[in-house]
Amino acid sequence: MRSPPTSPTSTTPRRWAVLCTSALLSLAGCATTPAFDTQGVDRGITPSAAADNPQAVRGKRVLWGGVIIDTTNLEHSTQIELLAYPLDSEERPQLAAKPLGRVLVEKAGYLEPVDYAQGRQITALGTLDGTQAGRVGQSDYTYPVLRAKQVHLWQQRSGATRTHFNFGIGVIFH
Repeated sequence: MRSPPTSPTSTTPRRWAVLCTSALLSLAGCATTPAFDTQGVDRGITPSAAADNPQAVRGKRVLWGGVIIDTTNLEHSTQIELLAYPLDSEERPQLAAKPLGRVLVEKAGYLEPVDYAQGRQITALGTLDGTQAGRVGQSDYTYPVLRAKQVHLWQQRSGATRTHFNFGIGVIFH
């Protein structure tokens, strides 16, 4: 015996369910928040406090973020001068808040200065390793040094917030 033919209306809800499930799974895979291992991170240490008392915080794990001022490639690492800001719930710098001070972020290996350009935002996870003397304009400045294990370069935000739909394999929202 053959089963009766299915009508178009009986398969439509099933098709919609499959389509919606696929779209939701695609969205879950497009998470923009980086995964930082924040276990042991001391969120109470600010860049200015680390510069004032480097011996007390040496070796402490911190998660700091901000705006890149300058990027310099060294022989075996990349040094990023960063103006730090408080982080939001996604660990992205909150540029509307008051800056917390300047930091030198050192990451082993080569980071492309065109990508890590002035004005871009990063969040870095690592350990504090003392301070380094420098200058900001004509003023002396003491930078805390963050030896980064992980650096996340944030996507640049456009001036207007718009939702884009791209169909193909999954759905992506920008």
